[in-house]
Amino acid sequence: QVQLVESGGDLVQPGGSLRLSCAASGITVSLNRMAWYRQAPGKQREWVATIASGGSTSYADSVKGRFTIARDSAKNAVHLQMNSLKPDDTAVYYCNVIRTRAYWGQGTQVTVSS
Repeated sequence: QVQLVESGGDLVQPGGSLRLSCAASGITVSLNRMAWYRQAPGKQREWVATIASGGSTSYADSVKGRFTIARDSAKNAVHLQMNSLKPDDTAVYYCNVIRTRAYWGQGTQVTVSS
C-alpha cells in the first residue's frame, strides 16, 4: 500500500525559506517519478516540481530558481527546498506519485505572510 506523508509546512515571512519533506512507504522513491503540487485557496491544484527516477528535475516557471526538489534514498523521502518565498507561494503542498493510479499525501500548509 502506497502512503505519502508530507511535513514541514509553516508560517514564514516573505523572503524566507522552508524545507518540505515527503516520507514514502510502499514504494521506493528512487525508482519512481515523484512530484510536488500545490493548491492555493480558491484555485486549482498546480504542478510545482518533479524528480524522475533517473534524477532529472523540472520546475514550474513560477518557482524556477527558488525551489529545489531532491530525494533522500536512505530515508526513502523527497524534499522540496523553498527559498525566497513570496505570498503567492501560500498553498497546501502535496506529494505525488503515479503508479497504477495517482497517489497523494494529506498535504502540508505553507503560509507566506508578514
